[in-house]
Amino acid sequence: MFKVNKLTDYATVVLIEIARAREVRSSQHLAEQTGIPGPTVAKLMKSLNKAGLVASRRGAGGGYALGKAAQDITIADVIQAVEGPIALTACADTSDEHCSIERLCPVQGKWNRVNAAVRAALTEVTLADMATDMAMFGRAPVTAQAMPAPAE
Repeated sequence: MFKVNKLTDYATVVLIEIARAREVRSSQHLAEQTGIPGPTVAKLMKSLNKAGLVASRRGAGGGYALGKAAQDITIADVIQAVEGPIALTACADTSDEHCSIERLCPVQGKWNRVNAAVRAALTEVTLADMATDMAMFGRAPVTAQAMPAPAE
């Protein structure tokens, strides 16, 4: 079964919370609002900040805001920030792993087409798309127009 890891799921939840709040949020506040343990949120924020998906602000009232508009953050961006390059197999062009039957493999290089299709599908879904369904969970919906401006 192909699935994203738990950290990627948590990263998406945290990013939706930041988008929904439309203001700077501390790691502690994000942990309280999402139910994700504080150390996990702190770890995620480092990866998301490094990838430019969030921007950190220091000092009193500091914390994290989206690094760019929610409609400009794709699920592919989130996966890559947390897990690295999107690849379904170890023999993909983007993988550092090597297969023991690489020289004899009849499908070597064929998975790149599948990887590209999966990545393309994941770039079509944005954080804004994910956040618009929040009303189903008893949370205020976030529309693309109501997203905060990119953090400076």
